[in-house]
Amino acid sequence: MLTSKLLATRLLLSRRPTTPAMSCENCFKGYILPGLPVGSIVHGDYYSPAETPTDPKKALILLTDIFGLDLVNSKLLADYFAKTLAVDVWVPDLFDGHPPVTVDELEPITPDRAGVTMPWGTTLRFLWLMIPRIFKFYALRASLCDARVHASIAKIKAEKGYDTIGAVGYCYGGAAAARLAGTDLVKTVVITHPSVPSDEQVKAIKVPTSWACAEEDARFPSKHRDRVEALLQARKQDGAPDATEFEFTVYKGTAHGFAARPNLALPEIREAFEGAREQAVQWFRKTL
Repeated sequence: MLTSKLLATRLLLSRRPTTPAMSCENCFKGYILPGLPVGSIVHGDYYSPAETPTDPKKALILLTDIFGLDLVNSKLLADYFAKTLAVDVWVPDLFDGHPPVTVDELEPITPDRAGVTMPWGTTLRFLWLMIPRIFKFYALRASLCDARVHASIAKIKAEKGYDTIGAVGYCYGGAAAARLAGTDLVKTVVITHPSVPSDEQVKAIKVPTSWACAEEDARFPSKHRDRVEALLQARKQDGAPDATEFEFTVYKGTAHGFAARPNLALPEIREAFEGAREQAVQWFRKTL
């Protein structure tokens, strides 16, 4: 049985079936957010310090999508969280300076929203981009990504003296954040339109998690989203000692990438982008 909060979330949404896809064309879609970063690159990672930290022992790490640090969006999100939450925010370079997709290949041809079928031209372009990158994506497998994330956390703890870390991840970084939630390295995690975590990864989660999901997402379809939620809920119902607090919000009218690379010209996408951002803020205020 779902909690009253989760039931309310369900009632707010009129779900449509997710269109199956062999991979995620929307990972190559999106828009560049307006603005200029105010932080700096420190040892290869982006650092956005809080002007007046509420607690200098706390910090956030932001795990990026496949565009990595080259796309300004992750830096602007980090700046927003640093200012709004008054904590230092770090954005690790998950790709060691070589993201699998470049900003020049950002594909804003099709509106980033639910209910829109990818045109053949965009699908073919996606395949054209994917084929030469097969070996590059293998080099970005979870074990290597996680090792970089863990090393980054260890480094900033040692250098800055943090004792409490929260994490927020988007797309590729959302999957990394879900895996990170199964470690003792973080206190709380926000997971935004990730790829599907395995049952074992979900069962391993040991910290509070907040999930911001797209209504239509080939990488995290509704049936898998429901499965993850059911696994987390079952632990609560069974009174398991390792049960954790969690929440799910599905943003109506959105597709994969809406919280990282939104088309702000679409009012419903702007609202969802701002809603997911605020969801993260409120979650960290409660759990960090």
